[in-house]
Amino acid sequence: MAGTVAERDALVSKIEDGHLNNSLGSPVQADVYFPRLIVPFCGHIKGGMRPGKKILVMGIVDLNPESFGISLTCGESEDPPADVAIELKAVFTERQFVRNSCVAGEWGEEQSSIPYFPFIPDQPFRVEILCEHPRFRIFVDGHQLFDFYHRIETLSAIDTIKINGDLQLTKLG
Repeated sequence: MAGTVAERDALVSKIEDGHLNNSLGSPVQADVYFPRLIVPFCGHIKGGMRPGKKILVMGIVDLNPESFGISLTCGESEDPPADVAIELKAVFTERQFVRNSCVAGEWGEEQSSIPYFPFIPDQPFRVEILCEHPRFRIFVDGHQLFDFYHRIETLSAIDTIKINGDLQLTKLG
């Protein structure tokens, strides 16, 4: 196992505090270290987003998936709904990885063009969302898949990650 008991306890306490672990260190067994990575998941991004910050989502697609989604939002509010800086949705029936945003209750134009569909039922995946000044860069399994230009101007307000659908989470960073 990677790390000492003290390091493991520190990681577990970060997750229990509702904050994501920002390190991108070696993979850690989810069932041992992160018992709270349950779907649907909602977690706080400490300090919000900023250019150079990366969000890592690792998981395993369910055996018979319909879809799953990853959203970065400005808070957790449901009523009124929080602004959605980026919503990524893998739709298996259409083999699409669509993205959109919702600002002041209005959804923008959905984007769906991708060079290939990277997700396979019952297989692990790694999604990285890199925040740059004008855009998010999305990587799946180490390959850049697309860019999504910011529709929310205050990047630091993007402080919540929500994950739902047909997947198991194994690591967040």
